[in-house]
Amino acid sequence: MIPHKETKILIFYAIFYTVLAGLFTICIQGLFSTLNETEPKWKLDKSLIGTNPGMGYRPLSDETERGSVIQFDTKKPEEAQYWIQLLDDFLKQYQGEGKGGKHCEFNQTHKPEDVCVVDVEKFETCSPANSYGYKNGRPCVFLKLNKIFDWNPQYYDDPKEFPDEMPVELRTYINSLPANELQQVWVSCNGTNAQDRESLGDIKYFPGQGFPAFYYPYLNQPGYLSPLIAVQFEKLPISHMVNVECRAWAKNIIYSGSARDRMGSVTFQLVID
Repeated sequence: MIPHKETKILIFYAIFYTVLAGLFTICIQGLFSTLNETEPKWKLDKSLIGTNPGMGYRPLSDETERGSVIQFDTKKPEEAQYWIQLLDDFLKQYQGEGKGGKHCEFNQTHKPEDVCVVDVEKFETCSPANSYGYKNGRPCVFLKLNKIFDWNPQYYDDPKEFPDEMPVELRTYINSLPANELQQVWVSCNGTNAQDRESLGDIKYFPGQGFPAFYYPYLNQPGYLSPLIAVQFEKLPISHMVNVECRAWAKNIIYSGSARDRMGSVTFQLVID
């Protein structure tokens, strides 16, 4: 038989842990009751992510020794195929689940909850059918802004408000557009220094040089995918590394920091052997 004293101790601990488990369950249920399955509790300025979207690019190798360098030899098909496969894998989501949304245009009315399709066919010479330009030495790099819940861009849609540092080529492009296409997060790419800018050659942007307003805000809509811009570099020098910086332009995208870790832009290197 268990001694009377030990019986009391066992009963005490049984009651203690039962009450403790009950209190823990109540706390967890209280926590879950404050959470929303479709949106974060802390948003924008109150969140850790903040209100300044980062910029990303693809293809991006998972081999750390490659860093941010996109390098290949057009005379060696397997080298170009490495980058082509990375882009094929990345764009699968846009060709699959991303096809279920709405084909949005500037002249349409859009609701915040609309999910606008990112049409891969509009990438033209940067399309999968063209091997994204890698087989002929005219590589395409895809740009995207990181998603921030309920973030709305503040657009540069008035020439009088263009910042002094905005490139002339981008200003000219914006001024060529009709009034109903001016609400976009603009994008420009250039060499990081004078030598790189001279070496870079012609650049094309598909489907255009901005992320249209109808993709914003991101509200965790089912099937939502970040819009993409394909940037094609047409006349890169042979066996010469070119440092490229691509920047996003909106009034509420802060551009600051060191060249290595700058906010509001992304840098990568291109080498064709």
